[in-house]
Order: sequence, then structure tokens, then C-alpha cells
Amino acid sequence: MQKQNLQLEHNYQAPKVTSDNAPVIILLHGFGSDENDLFSFAAELPDTYHIIALKAPIPMQPYGNAWYNIYFDAADGKFSDIPQAIASRDLISNCIDEIVEKYKADASNVTLLGFSQGTILSFAVALSYPEKVKNVIGLSGYINEELLKEGYSENDYKNLSVYTSHGTVDQVLPIDWARKTQPFLKKLNIPCEYSEFPVGHGVAPQNFYELKTWLEKH
Repeated sequence: MQKQNLQLEHNYQAPKVTSDNAPVIILLHGFGSDENDLFSFAAELPDTYHIIALKAPIPMQPYGNAWYNIYFDAADGKFSDIPQAIASRDLISNCIDEIVEKYKADASNVTLLGFSQGTILSFAVALSYPEKVKNVIGLSGYINEELLKEGYSENDYKNLSVYTSHGTVDQVLPIDWARKTQPFLKKLNIPCEYSEFPVGHGVAPQNFYELKTWLEKH
């Protein structure tokens, strides 16, 4: 089911039992993908949630979209377009407000589920605007401190919880970057469950089972 009157194109699945104030899961895809990618998870996620997969704003050639450009030929290997990434961070933050209003979702029970670039932005949104996010499920991503709002360490994170996972043979985003996530969040007193799986840049079936179990507890 397509709905196009938010700021971003998106796919939407309603909760099985329609009620005001149902929780919501917002899916944020990776670089070069689109809103259909993670939406394939929707049928497997708890049917008590509104499930919305957003489409990133920057079209790529020949297909797919990005939240911000990555210049693979940069001197340091990968260079992220930080101004674009910050613009997308704030766009997603605004979309959370629109989604809550449009679908009468529970503003205190918003989960961001991201993959790769979508994970990087899920962390950026949650750490910059923690009043808008209850849970982050971050797959194959990391925290990019350049995308966090100034003064983020002073934010109130008491309602935020994180599950994050990474493949041990990820060739796209080094696992060393992901291993910094849990210690980083611990310093902010944010509970974080971190797992590794023997895969590349993707989601193993047991990874999906684990995140579902985590979500049911949170």
C-alpha cells in the first residue's frame, strides 16, 4: 500500500488491530536501495505496529536512492557528504512527527530500524532527538559522530534502547567501526545489545530472529 503525502515516498502496513496510539516501526534502507527493500521484513514483524518504509530523497543512477552521497574515490577511501547526511537526519526527524500525526501512532513508542546508511541515520536521529525515538535497531552500521547535533551528550536518553548487529566479514563497513557502538552508548547510559554474525554486509536469518525477540521485550 503506497501513501505519497508525507515528505518522503513510503510503503505502509497497518497494524492488524486498528487502534489509535499503536506503536510504529520506521524502516530506513541502505545506500543504493529503496523503500521496498526492508519492507520485505514487514510481514515478519509484530502485527501490532504501524510499519513504514521511507524512501531516501537522493535518486541514484541507474536505480536506487541514497540518504547522502558517498564518494568512494575520496583519498581516505570513503567520504560521506556530511551536509546532505545532516539534512536527511532532520528530514527523518520531521517525518517522525508527520507519521505520528497522519497514522495516529504512539509518539512515545517509535522504533527506527535501519540497514547500513539507514542505521547510521537511525543513530544520528535518535542521539540528536531522543525525545522522538524509543528503540533503535541498527543493522550493519555504526555511529558517525559528525552527524550528531551539537551538545548531544547533554540529552536525556533514559527512554532509549538499542539493538545493533554486524557481520564479521563485512567488506563495506568494517566491523571495527561497529564494535565502537556499544562502548559509545554505554558512556551515555544507553542500554545496547550488540551481536556479531558470520556474514558479510547483510542480515543473517538468526540475526532477524534475534532482533524480533529483542523488539518483543522492548
